[in-house]
Amino acid sequence: MTVNASAFATEPTLIEIDLSDRVRDSLGAELAATPDPTRNFDWSMARYQQVFAQLPTETLQQILDFGRHPDTPGVGYVRNLPVDERLPETPRDGKPSPDKATFVVEGVLLGLSGLIGEPVGFMTEKNGQLVHDVIPVEGGAMTQTNQGSSVFLNFHNDVVHDAIGRYDVASPDFLVLSCLRADHDGVARTYYADARDICRAVDERTLETLRSPLFRMNAPGSYVRDVAGGAEVLSEPVPMISGPGAFPEAAAAANGVRPMNDSARSALDRLQAACREVAHEVFLRPGQALLINNRKGLHARSRFTARYDGRDRWLQRTYVRRNQWDIRYRAAAGRRRLH
Repeated sequence: MTVNASAFATEPTLIEIDLSDRVRDSLGAELAATPDPTRNFDWSMARYQQVFAQLPTETLQQILDFGRHPDTPGVGYVRNLPVDERLPETPRDGKPSPDKATFVVEGVLLGLSGLIGEPVGFMTEKNGQLVHDVIPVEGGAMTQTNQGSSVFLNFHNDVVHDAIGRYDVASPDFLVLSCLRADHDGVARTYYADARDICRAVDERTLETLRSPLFRMNAPGSYVRDVAGGAEVLSEPVPMISGPGAFPEAAAAANGVRPMNDSARSALDRLQAACREVAHEVFLRPGQALLINNRKGLHARSRFTARYDGRDRWLQRTYVRRNQWDIRYRAAAGRRRLH
């Protein structure tokens, strides 16, 4: 496994956390005895927070600080986490496996999520599920979605289609990715480019363009595929970089960004190049998780070979918000966490 630190960083933009075997085994024993969280999600979240409160104080503070401070790193790499003793085959359709008998990895995913915010679901992404199975699907191999494998998934953050025309407002503040099974060849890489590093890597004129509302983001691939019949659904004009210089926010849709003039097109190309230059690179393995700030930076995934044989790469993902209050206009009736 490899982590390449940014050549442009003047401050840490990645934290690394390694649990001891004792802590791993203690967490694993408690999570193995916890039932399927989908049966009673709020009870399960309370239970997971009780379990994860047993982390060493220094580790607990690192994770809590990751979620609450503007100046902390944009990505966290957590290793030596407990795993399920047995896994069924990787589902071929991208849906939850009906054969999964224990829920240790779900507990890891949701326990970490609960330390940095609250998991939420969106009706247009994985049918509103709170735990997403991120799996290559043969029909989506060439797409810029979580079903893809045969193409590089461009640097992006996870955005949400919204009738207000802004796809970055209701977006998750964080993602958590937990690995159940690596790809066959062990080559799949997850990248994270911190907006602070990106801003240092580009020239002033490019940064000024990126900070101008000269870009329209396409709706997520799942929305375009399942709701819009394959047609583009573009946002209103937005900048790619916003916020104060010390704490910039980045926004880019995986399913495409449409620049509105030639200077914006050049700036967008430079943005993607800068992301490649400064990105942290992680090879996720079972027992490892990534905490991703979805606003402080952009993430990507390398291409890899999927075989659709029940042994393909299998991650689980949550969308996490610090606060659901300012997206309450999207709340699904009677569903506390669904929008």
